[in-house]
Amino acid sequence: MHFELTEEQLMVRDTARDFAVRELDPIAAEIDQEGRFPAEKIAMLAEMGFMGVAIPDQYGGGEMDYVSYVVAMEEISRACASTSVIMSVNNSLVCDPLIKYCTEAQKETFLKPLASGQKLGCFGLTEPGAGSDVSGMKTTAVLKGDEWVLNGEKNFITNAPNAHISIIFAYTDKSKKHKGISAFIVPMDTPGVSCGPKEHKLGIRGSHSSSIFLEDAHIPKDNLLGELGQGFKIAMTTLDAGRIGIAAQALGIGRAALEEAIAFAKERQAFGRPIAKLQSIQFKIADMATRLEAARLLTLQAACFKDAGKPFSQQSAMCKVFAAEAANFAANQGLQVHGGYGYTTEYAAERHFRDARITEIYEGTSEIQRVVIASNLLRG
Repeated sequence: MHFELTEEQLMVRDTARDFAVRELDPIAAEIDQEGRFPAEKIAMLAEMGFMGVAIPDQYGGGEMDYVSYVVAMEEISRACASTSVIMSVNNSLVCDPLIKYCTEAQKETFLKPLASGQKLGCFGLTEPGAGSDVSGMKTTAVLKGDEWVLNGEKNFITNAPNAHISIIFAYTDKSKKHKGISAFIVPMDTPGVSCGPKEHKLGIRGSHSSSIFLEDAHIPKDNLLGELGQGFKIAMTTLDAGRIGIAAQALGIGRAALEEAIAFAKERQAFGRPIAKLQSIQFKIADMATRLEAARLLTLQAACFKDAGKPFSQQSAMCKVFAAEAANFAANQGLQVHGGYGYTTEYAAERHFRDARITEIYEGTSEIQRVVIASNLLRG
């Protein structure tokens, strides 16, 4: 088993790291405090091929592998979790299902501008009454002539207020339950499509999310993604890949918390010496680092499985739940190392604490990840 990155993957990591240090570190706190969408930084990520990392060059992407995506995500997330989740959604939840299920014509029309970063995408699955239980959705799509007419509401949709294109899931035949769900490519400027106000969130404040309202929204018949009734499968396979991206995001947040805790511990004096000399502080740092390293290995393993074309649902669930919980542990312990200073906005510890929390919730809660893992194991 090889644990070393290739030269190409190292180059991706170093490119992302340089960008994060130079462009994101100086403004990450500002993005958070102002809740500002970092449009200019997203444009720069697009120029580097990071808005469609694993998409072939012929469709506007960076033509890299998923391991490269993971290492890039960790570096961007270490600096600014808001920027990284914007990147993650466009890669994992939008470009990934489009490359798998689009027709060639759809790839030319929709995938190219998304993978190249000319346009931004979002993933419309969650509804007010349908989160973990996807089959509880109420959005419908009815075929009338050569058009689909969509009605319903999606909520907590990351990127929605800034997106140009959405993937919307809707019932085309409720009698078939989850087998009656289909997926559609919906331009956000379609008449009848609108967004609610931006959510006021605990963390990742520069990443905007909102509800999407669909009121007799007409789209061409050809905007069906994949086959009729294939929506549930598309959603589940997409989330499998998306969880690897969120695991990488969690790694970056946790690593930032660890690095800042180490720096603070070396500088902060107590009892006549740096607190880094105190065993209680050393144990916290050791536990943070160990959990994050284990999470990194799980995440890279899941990415390797995906790159090799192997089934990776169990691996993605494992890396997501473990990395999310490791990040929250690291953020909590990192804040504790800072003591009272960690509770102020003078230090980034409180931002990491807030940003980490969402990683246990979106793209499948920690509870759902455990259901996925157990289901895979019990099937034998």
